[in-house]
Amino acid sequence: QPELGKPMRNCYSLPGPDFTYGMYMHKRDGGVPEGHWDAVKAKAHPRKRVMPRDFVAMGRAAVDEGCTTAREFALYYGYMDIRCKDKGILRYGGKAPPGMTFGKPPRPPTPFFDLMQHRYKELWMEEQRARTRVQHVVKKKVGTMGEVRENRTTFLRTHPLPVKEESFWHLQRFEKVQGPQSPSPD
Repeated sequence: QPELGKPMRNCYSLPGPDFTYGMYMHKRDGGVPEGHWDAVKAKAHPRKRVMPRDFVAMGRAAVDEGCTTAREFALYYGYMDIRCKDKGILRYGGKAPPGMTFGKPPRPPTPFFDLMQHRYKELWMEEQRARTRVQHVVKKKVGTMGEVRENRTTFLRTHPLPVKEESFWHLQRFEKVQGPQSPSPD
């Protein structure tokens, strides 16, 4: 039953002062004062991973050498052993080859002086003016020649299609057939 005038407690009572929380580890408890130091021992020799064979590269090299038959390919595969390259060679403590750098090279710095003088705007305006001049010259050349571009209409005016000759032959079923002669009313 809850105490009168107090909220109902919904938790458990804590254990006494002699209770130890967590897990007891006999090796680590005590540490250096007890006379031992926890140190991780290095492995004697790390096992080198053997990468699978790179059959695509071996096949390409075999073709370059002039192999054409299956037997020649099998002999070449037995002679040459090309392995896949380890993509994760620099993970887990591998050393980078000398002269290798990581990341993207930085772009050259923008000269601040050119920004202040609006140099890039001027270069762009020059390009636009040059483009306009070229377009104007090309338009003038097309206009001065006086030639009209040839399209279908002008082509048909200069080269008319041959006239079809009318054929007088028709299928019999499309011929007008006169019906039976009826006697004329005389």
